[in-house]
Amino acid sequence: MSQANITVYYAPFCPYCGWAKQLLKSKDVDFTMINVNDGQEIRQEMEQRAGRTSVPQIFIGDTHVGGYDDMAALDDKGELDSLIAAG
Repeated sequence: MSQANITVYYAPFCPYCGWAKQLLKSKDVDFTMINVNDGQEIRQEMEQRAGRTSVPQIFIGDTHVGGYDDMAALDDKGELDSLIAAG
């Protein structure tokens, strides 16, 4: 099955980041986790892409989903799977 590239900007010990990871794992999809604490340039990249400073920030393909609550809301509406499959 083809899927969109999924990127999650996260910070260790962030509960919302962990929940985002669990939700994506439950979908049995591949995703990339990028630790914003690995360097200021990574955090700046996330802030530039997302327009937000909080973590997690989730991208599915070129679509900025937002944080965990935003992704969970998409899943509750039945829209997350189609967004992932659009890749």
